[in-house]
Amino acid sequence: MSTQPKTRSTPEEYLALERASAYKSEYYNGEIFAMSGASRRHVLIVTNLVTQLATQLKKRDCEVYSADMRLKIEATRSYTYPDVIVVCEEPLFSDEQKDTLINPNVIVEVLSDSTQGYDRGGKFEQYRTLESFKEYLLISQDKPHVEHFVRQADNRWLLRETNKMEDSIELSSIDCTLPLAEIYDKVDLHANT
Repeated sequence: MSTQPKTRSTPEEYLALERASAYKSEYYNGEIFAMSGASRRHVLIVTNLVTQLATQLKKRDCEVYSADMRLKIEATRSYTYPDVIVVCEEPLFSDEQKDTLINPNVIVEVLSDSTQGYDRGGKFEQYRTLESFKEYLLISQDKPHVEHFVRQADNRWLLRETNKMEDSIELSSIDCTLPLAEIYDKVDLHANT
């Protein structure tokens, strides 16, 4: 049995391929990983989050990006597509294309069975190298459950979590409130898909 060596790409090769591709992929440690499509619940949750955040930040110098904004993590030379990114300062980009952000304040990932380990572990570890990054939300799409990580002054991360639909998440770094009832609006948590 023969094994094929893994093909390694440079960040520049990845970006050239990604910008010409009809499909999204992420990049880490020289490898390119194709992204799969999202479930109905996933898309509804992301839409609800973007709507809530954009409404609350409308009159402020903040921008809300959904899953199509690429994020560069310089320390690990990786590129990801978070489900939602918020920037409440001048957005900075990696080059003149302005399609790869480098200074997020808040990042949100909606968990799926295939990505939740990476979202909680390796990806969060990479995100923590970003100086501008202050809050991280991990949102279950199978049940009402939100994990909220907040960077403390000493660089520790404090976890708060809830699974009560009557609760709200307070994003103190951007002064926004996300009620769980709004996050999960129209999301059928009892369906199989």
